[in-house]
Amino acid sequence: MDTDTLHEFGNHPDWNESFYFNFYDRKADIFAFMRMGLKPNRNEKASFCFFIMPDGSLIGTTGHEPVSTTELKVRDLRFERITPEKKWHLTFSGTMDKHTGKTNVQEQVSFELDWESLNQVFDYRECVTGMKEKISEEIATQHFEQFGKATGRLAIGGKDHAIIGLGERDHSWGVRDWNAPKMWIWLTCQFSEKSALNATKLVMDAGEVDAGFIHIKGRNVPLIEVNIETKWDPSGNPRGLEMTIDDKEGKTHNVMAEVMRPAVLPFPGRDGKNLSLLHENLARYTMKSEVGYGVSEYLIRTR
Repeated sequence: MDTDTLHEFGNHPDWNESFYFNFYDRKADIFAFMRMGLKPNRNEKASFCFFIMPDGSLIGTTGHEPVSTTELKVRDLRFERITPEKKWHLTFSGTMDKHTGKTNVQEQVSFELDWESLNQVFDYRECVTGMKEKISEEIATQHFEQFGKATGRLAIGGKDHAIIGLGERDHSWGVRDWNAPKMWIWLTCQFSEKSALNATKLVMDAGEVDAGFIHIKGRNVPLIEVNIETKWDPSGNPRGLEMTIDDKEGKTHNVMAEVMRPAVLPFPGRDGKNLSLLHENLARYTMKSEVGYGVSEYLIRTR
């Protein structure tokens, strides 16, 4: 089955199909994350694309436009599928805002990147069935994950970077209400081109759902339980975690992570009352003797 096609949409106003990519280039010390989502029943295509730079500054942009076509393009950002479940081409050319914490300035940004997978697509349904699948319906009925490698070029403010970085992508479709969860935690780490993990804990009013995989010895092994103890700073921001994950083969894995650089994106509700904050943090992970890098993502409903 080709999971990378666009699917027939349902009739819920917040039916959504989304594509997400991230990567971290260790040498350049640049972390990137980007997403494109289509909500055809609201006539809306939305995107964001951000880079966390070595100095901690955040450079990025968001965009919205009507769904005139199903092309994965919003303003200056484009995702092009080259080989299903294997290779994508990601491009951008335009301006982005640079957030330094004091002032915002505009930077000229362009990139041409090839994103190529390093494992088979993983279906969250291998972890989530029955009542847990019912609990997840307001987030995404279908959810696929894959880790891989990004290569190409990135230019920011006239400075060129040759990019070689490991990262994660996901593709989901179904209802997506950013304010439905009380919280979700989505953790991905790439230790090498042969070792990676993905762990999710979704906290809804009706209960919790755990999902994900650990990739070892060339195989995706589904997770059945994820226990996370988060370390919070005085302002209520996640700054690290200790985690145990139990896989479907009866093994337990202990993982630690520390946030290297934070980024926070607001997701206000359409009613003007609800607000969720997405903490999309670059994190350093350790598991036994392995050290890797990836995302420590927390979506927290604040009101």
